[in-house]
Amino acid sequence: MKDTKKVAAPAATALNTNSMDKTTTKVKCGAVTVYDTLPDMQLTEHFALREFVISATAVRRGIDNVPPADAVERLRALCTEVLEPLRRRFGVIRVTSGYRAPAVNRLVGGASTSQHMRGEAADINVGSMETGRKMYDFARAHLDFDQLILERNEKTASRWLHVSYRADGKNRHQAFELVKR
Repeated sequence: MKDTKKVAAPAATALNTNSMDKTTTKVKCGAVTVYDTLPDMQLTEHFALREFVISATAVRRGIDNVPPADAVERLRALCTEVLEPLRRRFGVIRVTSGYRAPAVNRLVGGASTSQHMRGEAADINVGSMETGRKMYDFARAHLDFDQLILERNEKTASRWLHVSYRADGKNRHQAFELVKR
């Protein structure tokens, strides 16, 4: 145990930040990761900007996937109007795809008019089709949204719920299921 502490201690760096007379110490060990460089901004009580910009494709290709300020505000509206109510009803929500820079959107095969590029859409993990169906039905009945797509990929057995919201109030309330083969 002593030897482990001797090796780990030189690699640890402490960062002190003062906020409202409280001192917080964060300890980082080893190299800085891409996740450490992402924006650390809270959009709403339960959603942070970094959840919407982390992208394996962007990391692999060295693409800046940080949205402009207007897209950040649209992400905030999406969280407030759709994701927070879903979280209150169903618990923790895991965003699997949020904001996409145009280059990222092309690489992942997104539509050329994808709302992900404007900060108006997110794909969320639903775990099972039963849970996905419950979330879809709840959102359809109780929330204002632009698009609600319960998606399933038969090859990979993955499933997710695509939700979008237009802060300009021109929500189309399109809701459907999509199976990718």
